[in-house]
Amino acid sequence: MIFKSFWHKNKKSTDKKSEKIGNTDSFKYKTSIEMRFADLDMVGHVNNAVYFTYMEMGRTKYWKHAINWDWTKTGVVIGNASIDYLVPLFLGDKVGMYVRTSRIGSTSFDLEYLIVKDDNGKEVICSRGKTVCVAFDYQTKKPITIPDKERAKMIAFEQLQPSP
Repeated sequence: MIFKSFWHKNKKSTDKKSEKIGNTDSFKYKTSIEMRFADLDMVGHVNNAVYFTYMEMGRTKYWKHAINWDWTKTGVVIGNASIDYLVPLFLGDKVGMYVRTSRIGSTSFDLEYLIVKDDNGKEVICSRGKTVCVAFDYQTKKPITIPDKERAKMIAFEQLQPSP
């Protein structure tokens, strides 16, 4: 099978924080992702770069639902984005995404993602991702402190412990 060389099952060594991403029970938000024919590559599965677009779509929906982030006052830029590809997505797959805030610092916070698909009634994790999001002032072009209102909403929604 051609996908064996692309989608192997060898376990990567990761730090302990990364290994936590994989249990859907720890996520309080899930949304559906609409796959487009244009998302496919010549091999017939969703192109690797498109997963980052899916993460962007998921975080935008999450922010609107969970935090109602005020984009007119505080911008957000992505400082780092990473993904582990586990199982391919194909045209016709029913795709969902779990999103959560896992860490809140003074100017940045981490979002974690699980992209899943339905396989005969069973949810299969297809990829795990993470972004470091930085609160940003577009006028000064510098990071700023996460506004108290948004910080409080993230902590309340995720039931996180505030950082010192």
